[in-house]
Amino acid sequence: MANAASGIAVNDECKLRFLELKAKRNHRYIVFKIDDTVQQVTIEKIGSHDETHQDFSESLPADECRYAVFDYDFTTDENCHKSKIFFVAWSPDTARVRTKMLYASSKDRFKRELDGIQVELQATDPSEMSLDIFKERAY
Repeated sequence: MANAASGIAVNDECKLRFLELKAKRNHRYIVFKIDDTVQQVTIEKIGSHDETHQDFSESLPADECRYAVFDYDFTTDENCHKSKIFFVAWSPDTARVRTKMLYASSKDRFKRELDGIQVELQATDPSEMSLDIFKERAY
């Protein structure tokens, strides 16, 4: 079903891979893009479980918007191992205005399709989604 606000649908593969990330923890991150030709959100890249936050940051284009989910593992002060799934709305200042508007108007509907997101980040440059920000927001 297409998003009423933007007309963008969500490819079933997006939900399938997200469920794998959430349930099996076999992906570190997934980068999604809106494919204008088919008017739907599709998967651009899947990061294997051994990839890092650095790999994730580098997988986002410098001048185009993307959605992404990142499985962030951390250890609490009580030495307890945990993980949180972050949703990142990547909208760099250098992206085209029309594209930014399309991603902004489609975000909530897309996010609802991915059940299990625990933290949301809006980022316009890499510093807004640094590892320190992830650590800060995970607690």
